[in-house]
Amino acid sequence: MDRFAALADPTRRSIVEMLAEGALPAGEIGARFSASPPAISQHLKVLREARLVTVEVRGQQRIYRLDPAGLDAFDAWLRRVRRFWGRHLDLLEQELTKPETDEGDTR
Repeated sequence: MDRFAALADPTRRSIVEMLAEGALPAGEIGARFSASPPAISQHLKVLREARLVTVEVRGQQRIYRLDPAGLDAFDAWLRRVRRFWGRHLDLLEQELTKPETDEGDTR
């Protein structure tokens, strides 16, 4: 699944924000939502498939954490977008700061 599509859902965005604070067991993630455990499990699966989170099995627990590689893809995209806007905003600033000329002034 596309990383952006995975984050289109507000529950999945909340899970990612939660995991930004540190790794959590699946049960603790689920306890923070009113959704059923199977629904949270499905959200976690989508995030795993989008490579936004990783899971580590410890006995009966599944510990989830953010996947730095998946987040690096967002950083790369943001850098490309920022370069685009940076160049265009610089050009706009140049145009806006040019001295005004009186075009059409026949004096």
